[in-house]
Amino acid sequence: MKYKYSLIMTTFSKKKEAKKVSKKIISKRLATCIQIQKIDTLYAWHGEIQNENEYLLFIKTKSNRFKKLESFIKKHHSYKVPQIIQIPITKGSKEYLSWIETNTK
Repeated sequence: MKYKYSLIMTTFSKKKEAKKVSKKIISKRLATCIQIQKIDTLYAWHGEIQNENEYLLFIKTKSNRFKKLESFIKKHHSYKVPQIIQIPITKGSKEYLSWIETNTK
């Protein structure tokens, strides 16, 4: 694994569900910080274009937590095929990365 820290992105249709899952992720120390943002999503599903309001989670964590996070999100998600994307954090302030390190042990 080249990068030690990652940003994981997933979406939920309901804010209440997004917050509930986020709190569980943080309490299990799978991530140190999760930001939730309301978004307008267009996507292809079964040959049709869909348009939905969703809540995008920006999950900051250590890269080696991806498999556990992926499994946790799938288990607690209402979508049949949830978005679960890992983006490496290539740079960050020393203090912020240290904070991620400390809170995901």
